[in-house]
Amino acid sequence: MDLSIEALIAENNELKTRVIELEAHLSKYTNGESHKRYYQKNKDSVIQNAKTYLQKLSSNNPDKLKEYRRRAYLKRKDKLKTQLLACINPTVTEPM
Repeated sequence: MDLSIEALIAENNELKTRVIELEAHLSKYTNGESHKRYYQKNKDSVIQNAKTYLQKLSSNNPDKLKEYRRRAYLKRKDKLKTQLLACINPTVTEPM
C-alpha cells in the first residue's frame, strides 16, 4: 500500500514539474508585454487594417459579416445578462 502511495506522490511531483516547464515554454507565445506595446504603438494602423478587412468582407461575403455581428450581439447580450444577475444576486455567476 505504501509503495503505491509513494509511486503516486512521485508521479504527481513529476507532473507538477512538467506543468511548470510547459507553462514557462508557453509564456513566450501568449500575449505579453511586447504584444501590448505593439498595439499601443501601432494603434492607428491596426484600426485601419481592421476597417479595410471589414469593408472587403462586406463586399465579398456579406453573410459572413452578418454572422460575425450576430455572434458579437449574442455575446454582448450574455455579458450584460451576467452583469445584471451579478448585481441582483451576487452569489449567482452564470445566467440561466
